[in-house]
Order: sequence, then structure tokens, then C-alpha cells
Amino acid sequence: MTVKHTTLTYETTRYQDYLLITSDVERAVAEAGVTEGIAYVISRHTTTGIGVNEALECLESDIHDMLERVVPDHHPYAHARMLHSYGSTAGNPVGHLRAHLTGNHCVFPVSAGRLVRGDAQDVYLFEFDGPSRRSVTVTVMGE
Repeated sequence: MTVKHTTLTYETTRYQDYLLITSDVERAVAEAGVTEGIAYVISRHTTTGIGVNEALECLESDIHDMLERVVPDHHPYAHARMLHSYGSTAGNPVGHLRAHLTGNHCVFPVSAGRLVRGDAQDVYLFEFDGPSRRSVTVTVMGE
């Protein structure tokens, strides 16, 4: 069995940013040298998410609006207070909660050395506390 880890790095430009990373994930899978197996796409951050959906501006807008309704920007969150263990005030409870809802990973089959996904499935890196430098690990396992 072969296991190959690839780190993808992104510079987000906004407080909330939705980056399409499908082509980077596909390239990492192709370069892994695995013919048949599975690919995991995992964010390394607690204020980012990984999602799979159709890459449409109107859908991105709907996802954004839904997350704002469920986790509003202005709410008296318990996390928005002095954290003595960090030595500073936590200002990103919204990012943590939205990332919790979107999840931090997705999984796809690999067949004939390629990522197997539906025609309308694209992979997103969701930024909820940017702008920032973000890392995503693509782990490909198989034969």
C-alpha cells in the first residue's frame, strides 16, 4: 500500500472566503502515484472548513447567508472573552462555529489514478477567520 501526503497552501484575502481547490486536489491525487484507493482532503485549522458542492456563485451566496443566519456575526458568544491561556481576547468564535458546521474534511475514491467525483462536485476551502495563510493536507492511500 502507498500513502502519500501533500500539503496545499493558500493565502486567503477576506474575513470569509470560499476558495475552489478542486484542481489542486486533483493534481495532488494524480502525482501520488496511486491507481486505486482513496483520497482525504483535510484542513489544518479550526476556523476553516472543507466542503463539497456545486461551484455556483448563487450557491456560494446561499451558503454564506445560511451560515450567517445560523451563526450570526454579532452575538454574545462565550468564546469572545479574555483567554488567559492565550494571553489575549478571543475574537473568532464565529469562525470556530462555522467551521464546526462545515466540517474539516472530505473523502473521495481514487480510480485509474484520478479523483472520482460527480460532475457538479467541487472541493472548497472555506475561510471563516481571514485573511490568513492556510494549509490543507491531501492524503492518498491505495495501490
